[in-house]
Amino acid sequence: MMTEEDRQLRAAAENFLNGSLQSQRSGSYTQRSISSINRDYVISEDLIAGARYNGRISGVRRFFCLLVTFDLLFTCLMWLICTTIAGENITTAFVEQVLHYTISTSLFDIIMAAVLRFTILLLFYGLLQINHWSMVALTTALTCAFLGAKAYFFNWNAVSQPGFQALLILTSFVIAWGEAWYFDSRVVPQEIQAHDWFINSIDNERAPLLRHVVDNAPSRMAESVGNFFTPLDSPNHSDTEEDTSKPASSPISDDEFLNVISNLPNLSQDKIEEYKKKASLLIDQSYTLLLSKDWQRLSTTDEGDIISIMSRPSGKVLKIEGIINASASQLIDCLHNNIGDVASWNKDVSVVQKIQTIDLNTDIVYQATKTYGAGFIGPRDFVTLRHRNKCGKYYMSSGISIHINLPIRKNHIRAENTIVCLAAEPINSNGDSESQCRVTWILHLDLKGWIPQRVIDNSIATMLDKMIKSIRSYVYQLFLNSG
Repeated sequence: MMTEEDRQLRAAAENFLNGSLQSQRSGSYTQRSISSINRDYVISEDLIAGARYNGRISGVRRFFCLLVTFDLLFTCLMWLICTTIAGENITTAFVEQVLHYTISTSLFDIIMAAVLRFTILLLFYGLLQINHWSMVALTTALTCAFLGAKAYFFNWNAVSQPGFQALLILTSFVIAWGEAWYFDSRVVPQEIQAHDWFINSIDNERAPLLRHVVDNAPSRMAESVGNFFTPLDSPNHSDTEEDTSKPASSPISDDEFLNVISNLPNLSQDKIEEYKKKASLLIDQSYTLLLSKDWQRLSTTDEGDIISIMSRPSGKVLKIEGIINASASQLIDCLHNNIGDVASWNKDVSVVQKIQTIDLNTDIVYQATKTYGAGFIGPRDFVTLRHRNKCGKYYMSSGISIHINLPIRKNHIRAENTIVCLAAEPINSNGDSESQCRVTWILHLDLKGWIPQRVIDNSIATMLDKMIKSIRSYVYQLFLNSG
């Protein structure tokens, strides 16, 4: 009988092979590299090196940062060696080459050039994690121009052993070009390759298993791909997979997408029961987050709303707390029942549509967002299981992403709501008789893109601030019109 570990390894191998074959047919970047199973093994190492997880830099970019650090330290060491061979001590060399600097006698300017390269490259490629080659090209061009001028103006006749000074200049020249070559030929292609592959696989039901293998045991994944695979003419599913859970791999237009939503089949009774159990657990998880002591205040908005953050193994969780002029139960019922109105009052959302109703308090909703985060975060869409209930003193509406047979929408990336929760708490013991409540909105998203974690956190914090302001305006207009 096949064990759970064997199923995971087999699912990872199948997913990897299917992704490779799809890349061959579509003429993507990896088409030039994939020709056999053995070739897939090589690409798997590139995918691992180019992949980023939870905002961390990729392995290949981390090596580039180490190379830049080595450049600085090696240049300093070479300068010390040249100074020692010339018969000078450090104090004398510092006075003559720094305090009395001239380009014709001092070599300390080569160290300053290395410091400048170190600062610029680590800032843009280590901290900001940009993917363009412009900055490394700029530092390399400036370094070459400077070293050329240095070789021309340096007084070679004034040193007894000019070979070491020449070696220092040549070393800086070679390392600067090595940095440009490595970033352009290794860092950028491997990160793009890993990005494209993961984007194609994030909507596959087996993708979480593969990501688990990549995160925790890359050597086991490579071994499984090289030595264990399903023949290409065998069925495209594993022992535990359901075909109905696999979305279409090719993006479709908006009209086609709306047609697919309107023709989704009804859920089976087993699926309904499964989603009800998942919804019940979701409320418990949301309630635990609400009462957690691990929240740390991040900022306070102009209207006094408090934004907090919590770190979890799966990423950052953010929440906002504020006062809204509505009773707790009415507010949750209004926002939960009128889910189709969200796009009218939330300007970050383009489409919201209920696609399956499970019971009075549980449903499945499709939601698409616009570009936000100052343009850094492109359009995303979500398929979310929602559930409404009261837990303790909180009236709650919580959601979590699920995988159903829903294709990818064109120009969108299928992201995940790891957990999203809107909770309303009556301000005093009179409960619903009061016209105010304390609202808490919790967001824990996996946006699935190549975005620095700081950009994600700042964008979500801004989104939360806009969200609670929009809710206030919407509730005010709704109750004003009804009252």
